[in-house]
Amino acid sequence: MTKSTPAPYGGPAVFSYGFRPFFLGAGVFAMLIVPLWMAIWSGQIAVTGPFSPLDWHIHEMLFGYTSAVIVGFLFTAIPNWTGRMPTRGWPLMALTALWLAGRLAVAGALGLGQVAVMVADCAFMAAIRVMVTIEIVAGRNWSNLKVVAPVLLYLAANITFHLETMIAGSAYYGRRLGFAMVVMLIGLIGGRIIPSFTRNWLVKQSPEPGPLPIPFGRFDAVSLGATLLALLVWVIWPMSLLTGVFLGLAGVGQGVRMLRWRGWRVWSSPLVLMLHVAFGFIPAGLAALGLSALADVPPAIGYHLLGIGGFGGMTVAVMMRASLGHTGRALEAGPVLTLAFACVALAAVARVAVPLPLGLWIAAALWTAGFSAFVWRFAPLLTLPNPARRQPNGR
Repeated sequence: MTKSTPAPYGGPAVFSYGFRPFFLGAGVFAMLIVPLWMAIWSGQIAVTGPFSPLDWHIHEMLFGYTSAVIVGFLFTAIPNWTGRMPTRGWPLMALTALWLAGRLAVAGALGLGQVAVMVADCAFMAAIRVMVTIEIVAGRNWSNLKVVAPVLLYLAANITFHLETMIAGSAYYGRRLGFAMVVMLIGLIGGRIIPSFTRNWLVKQSPEPGPLPIPFGRFDAVSLGATLLALLVWVIWPMSLLTGVFLGLAGVGQGVRMLRWRGWRVWSSPLVLMLHVAFGFIPAGLAALGLSALADVPPAIGYHLLGIGGFGGMTVAVMMRASLGHTGRALEAGPVLTLAFACVALAAVARVAVPLPLGLWIAAALWTAGFSAFVWRFAPLLTLPNPARRQPNGR
């Protein structure tokens, strides 16, 4: 396929490519949202939106922070898939404003009713779903049209969250469905990029690199199918014996997938190693949720292993690598980014290993420190033109 020639772009660099505003927005949001949550949890302030404080916290991590990372990733990957021009300029500004409006609406800052809050919040991913479909179809990149399905299901989970809150007062099914969709997205995307990046790094180190990661194949597809089944059962019957067994098997399957990627061989490349470490929280979180259905294990352990370690760790690792690569920088983490990721991973460990309330405060401090380092390192890269490339598309 012949790629279109980039037209000159003269607007702000931050709106020249999809990863720039959304990775920056996600980083700043993650840096601020947890201290805000701690102030709410400790009774110092209150949100006035339609959700309970706990539902607000869960929703904003699942559908506020995570949605920005997903969109940043998609809007960076799709031009490579289709050969078409990236979304930039005023459409990217409008989408960023739509995402911000959703965050303000859910927090109650816009003074909207429940239905209006749902519309304001869900409009962002609805617009993304339409734009993603149009771009892939226009580029005739049929093989990647399958990405529309998880985006649509992710949007459905958000709508479910809002509707359940209106009807039942809390979003028990909606939060589980949201977790399930993000786990599947990480399982699918991580299962392709982690072995690929690992293989590339190992081959670069030596012409005879030894055992290489096993690429995505039948075992991965079966493991993902088993995980999807386990998560759907968990969404409907979270505390049943069948759920516990299925989640345990899903955790084992995802753990075996990770071992097949030879992560122990990339210890000297933090930027690659952190992808393996982050993915490791996925089988651990699935197993912990399975134990909560079988024994006296708090479900919060599984939620936070998945949410902080799996979702937070994987998204920050992907944002680091994509931001470095697409701004022409060397794919090296360095001490600041290595420390940033370590803080996020340790936040997950502290949240589940240290008794409350101390564990909560330590986890919050580590998470905030990690994302503060991320923002400090990447804010200049994401907002200023790339001096190395000087490309007309402003990447």
